[in-house]
Amino acid sequence: MNKSVNELLKELTLHEKAAICAGLNMWMTKGIERLNIPPVHMYDGTNGIRKTNSDEEMGITTENVPATCYPTGSAIGSSWNTELLHEVGVALGRESKAMDVELLLGPGVNMKRTPLGGRNFEYYSEDPCLTGELGAAFINGIQSEGVGASLKHFAGNNQEFEKMVTSSEIDERTLREIYLSAFERIIKKSDPWTVMCSYNLLNGTYASENEHLLNDILREEWGYEGVVLSDWTAVNDRIRGLKAGLDLEMPGPADYNTKAIMEAVKNGTLAEEQLDRSVARILKLVERVTGNQTADHGEAPDYHALSRQAAAESIVLLKNENSILPLRQEALSSIAVIGRFAKKPRIQGAGSAKVTPTRVDIPWDEMQELAGASVTLGYAEGYPEDDSVSEALIRESVALAVNSDVAVLFVGQPEYAESEMHDLQGIELPEHQVKLIQAVAAVQPKCIVVTSSGSALVMRPWVQHVPGVIHSWLSGQGMGRAVAEVLFGQANPSGKLSETFPVKLSDNPSHMRIRGENGKLYYREGLFVGYRYYDRKEQYQV
Repeated sequence: MNKSVNELLKELTLHEKAAICAGLNMWMTKGIERLNIPPVHMYDGTNGIRKTNSDEEMGITTENVPATCYPTGSAIGSSWNTELLHEVGVALGRESKAMDVELLLGPGVNMKRTPLGGRNFEYYSEDPCLTGELGAAFINGIQSEGVGASLKHFAGNNQEFEKMVTSSEIDERTLREIYLSAFERIIKKSDPWTVMCSYNLLNGTYASENEHLLNDILREEWGYEGVVLSDWTAVNDRIRGLKAGLDLEMPGPADYNTKAIMEAVKNGTLAEEQLDRSVARILKLVERVTGNQTADHGEAPDYHALSRQAAAESIVLLKNENSILPLRQEALSSIAVIGRFAKKPRIQGAGSAKVTPTRVDIPWDEMQELAGASVTLGYAEGYPEDDSVSEALIRESVALAVNSDVAVLFVGQPEYAESEMHDLQGIELPEHQVKLIQAVAAVQPKCIVVTSSGSALVMRPWVQHVPGVIHSWLSGQGMGRAVAEVLFGQANPSGKLSETFPVKLSDNPSHMRIRGENGKLYYREGLFVGYRYYDRKEQYQV
């Protein structure tokens, strides 16, 4: 832009001001060519850049432009490493500029009220302090490269079931201490260029038009001056939204609401000064991203190497009886590698955060390389792609395990279980995997289980039968190498759980109130979310 924000405000027509408050298409803001106001290009970016091949499509079910796939939020949240989050943020900023992306729609920082949340894999933790520190570091990294971040989903969006019509009913203290605290910390420590409001209602009012949330708290109390944009199609009443502080409606075009804004200004139901405030914030965002396009910080880092490092720091060693880990090549002649995920690993969740990776490390291949020529690796599929129990596959796995020195099993939640738009049905491993672990452990006492999921897992009734358990989360494209290095002692599994793994799902304090009724979901457990509840109840068993 060649002119200041104030100068542009004076030259924009009422129609142009109303139109610029909505997107041009699925992924761009609307530019004004006659005033040299360019559009801003934005794409999903919680654990990698999900850039579509067309600005008109969502791209959730299609292959997108390849980009580095880093560990998901629940994985990298278990690193507890703000320096790592900052480094990943910087890398994403650099990669964004190389891909002509100016605004990344992330991070997601909602609290994990229930382990059944369909998008829990995108979120860092059940603790607002940890989440806030990690989120601020991530955003500071991205924005240091002149690329904007979008802090989401603001606020009270803690499940996927009927989220577009359900009101999260939260008392003020719980709202402030649990569900807004991470947002506040991040706003004050990193000043994200945008904040994305959520689909749900909060205490009876849509987040996209909630004046108490968007104006009283976000702007007046916290002093936030950046752009508030809607989640995609989350706008209910556009005029109420503008009055409350919702600047940008996505996606666009929104011709109907453009006309509604113009009419509201003309008939006096919306003051033009209110419209101007939103337009000014959007113009400031344009100024920020266009003013940093030429920044050059030298040669790009090795993004895949960073994805491997981040994966290794995310992995959590949950059990290591009799020092079964690390595996020592000199003490082994054969390893049974069992489970489909060894050759087709789960590295991320589904939905709007799903990245098309530039490459994927395969655990089987990486284990073969690190084991060396003196150790023979055998493979058994273990379980079918669907949920059926295959006794033949289990027998094949048992035969391989009993004739090997040690067995390593790769198991976890199936891909369909963890996704945007629906919640999990349970947090147990599929029955075919439980039966597989029990059968292999019965014949091979040296048994290590590598679990993959984006949320907490119930590990009874199998965990007591195996001496070694590694939780790899959904750790991105470098997961295969990271797991292999942990198994062979070349990397330290330094991750710490950032959420509680209950003994059984019904132990969770929100268990009786996971889904709303009659459009309302009452957060009656109050402050006692996650570890707070378990500490209060003195339930320390794993």
